[in-house]
Amino acid sequence: MAGKEERERDELAESLNDLFTSVSSMIKGELQGTNNLLELLEDMNLKVAEEYKGFGDLASGLRVFVEQLKAKSGSFDEYVQQIDAIEQQVTEFEAVISMLDKNVSLLESKVQSAYQHSPP
Repeated sequence: MAGKEERERDELAESLNDLFTSVSSMIKGELQGTNNLLELLEDMNLKVAEEYKGFGDLASGLRVFVEQLKAKSGSFDEYVQQIDAIEQQVTEFEAVISMLDKNVSLLESKVQSAYQHSPP
């Protein structure tokens, strides 16, 4: 009977060995899958980092452009003030012209009235 027990132990040892080999293969496969996911995640992070670097470069360029626009608009402020002063002078000049026009109309009507009443 010792041979039968030995055979059963050998079969049990072989079965356990197969079980451990299968479990080991399964764990190795799971770890490989996790490793693949991590590598994919790393690649995606690198791609996103490149995209954000491009956005950073674009934002930096826009900031320089805005600063240039501010500098240019600052030089236009002097001209805007001059235009406002000219506009004020034109408004005052129009008021003077309107007053002169009324006086000329009044003089014209007086002259016409004087010609109508003068003897022929």
